Amino acid sequence: MELFSATYYFIKCNIYLLLLDLCFALTLRTPSTTIHGIKGKPLILPVHYNFNTSASGIQIIWLLERSNFLPRYLVNSMNQTVVPDLEFQHKFSLNPPNASLLIHSLNFTDEGNYIVKVNIPGSKTISATQKIEVTVNVPVSKPIIQSQPTHELVEYVGNITFKCSVVNGTRVTYHWLKNGKPLRSSPSYTFSKNNDTFNIAPVKKDDVGNYSCLARNPISELESDPITPTIYYGPYGLTVSSDKGLKVGEVFTVNIGESVQFDCSADSNPPVTSEWIQRTDNSTEIINKGPYFKVLSYKVGQKTLDYMCRAYNNITRKLDEMQFTVIITSIDHQKLLQNESSVSPLAAITGVSLFLILCICLLFVWKRYRLHRAIHWKLHDRRPSTEYRRTQIFSGHEDALNDFGIYEFVAFPDPSAPLRVPSSKSASVSTASQARDTNCTVYEVIRHVPEQAHEDVQPQE
Repeated sequence: MELFSATYYFIKCNIYLLLLDLCFALTLRTPSTTIHGIKGKPLILPVHYNFNTSASGIQIIWLLERSNFLPRYLVNSMNQTVVPDLEFQHKFSLNPPNASLLIHSLNFTDEGNYIVKVNIPGSKTISATQKIEVTVNVPVSKPIIQSQPTHELVEYVGNITFKCSVVNGTRVTYHWLKNGKPLRSSPSYTFSKNNDTFNIAPVKKDDVGNYSCLARNPISELESDPITPTIYYGPYGLTVSSDKGLKVGEVFTVNIGESVQFDCSADSNPPVTSEWIQRTDNSTEIINKGPYFKVLSYKVGQKTLDYMCRAYNNITRKLDEMQFTVIITSIDHQKLLQNESSVSPLAAITGVSLFLILCICLLFVWKRYRLHRAIHWKLHDRRPSTEYRRTQIFSGHEDALNDFGIYEFVAFPDPSAPLRVPSSKSASVSTASQARDTNCTVYEVIRHVPEQAHEDVQPQE
């Protein structure tokens, strides 16, 4: 029983000691195991550890390990004293208890694996080691693309090679873009080992686009100016369209009074040369050359016409043909004459209508003016009753109902009224006579007697 208890306590003590060692374990941490520096620029190798002690109790050692060489001593600190290697005393700086190392100016000889070791003395020395890889790089310059050949290419015949290069830059990798997007793999694409050369064999219509090269290294990247190769292809997708009529498939329906223009187009580089062919029975005839063809339907004797458009690419030596049918329908003969007349009847009708509308407007304005003038006279021109009695004598009627209508009134001066003569003694009788005539007022009126009013009024006995 005592032996079991002693064994139990021994195991328990070992577990406590192990946990105690773990609590006092030293760990070094770095943001990255690889750090990329720029040639001629300073670089800091940051190192952090989790042990709390005074600077006098910590030893920090930095070593440089290069390929095919033994590790070299760089700098050491102990008891707050920094002891650099005399060869590198102006190259590196260390500030204990901070274990980070400062490289003042990077050169290509500074590349390699930097090893840091931290020792903490005590009853048992605690040590930890960490390794950091450092690379020295030069920023890339703007890449340049060269293409071979430099002349135009024919689809399925020519091949083209692009080469990307930079004047400055280290550890450069090349990436190819088409229309700003990463280039997709294709059976006709071939890339060099370092990806700086790109070949297309053979070229096709789908290869038309803007190609650029992206040069990249760990510290920088730049894209070249785009280059667009000229590729001749086609014709593809030949179509025939018209500015009038109805199209159903390859059949066009037009009216007999219309002039229809047909257009033959295709996806081609360079643009195609078109020929228009008319098919009658078993024979064909070239009736026009060019991208457009006009059918004067009112001059065609047939009701159904068969045509064909032939598109030819002079560079690729390829052609395409499309047949179509034109059906001419009958319409009113007046529409036929409409195309032959020099002046459009619609324009003549429009002009006459505008003239009539203008005349009606002028007549309406004139009527309104006369009405306004009559109303003004009725409201403001009040005549004495003696004048109305005098006009009744001249009319010969005593009953006003028989004289219903609009009359013209002539005002004569009253003989009994004194005549005003100018005070001047030189005034003559003729002057007074002119004054008497001047007082006469004549109104032009329209005589109108409603028939109904005349029938309703009975004559007086």
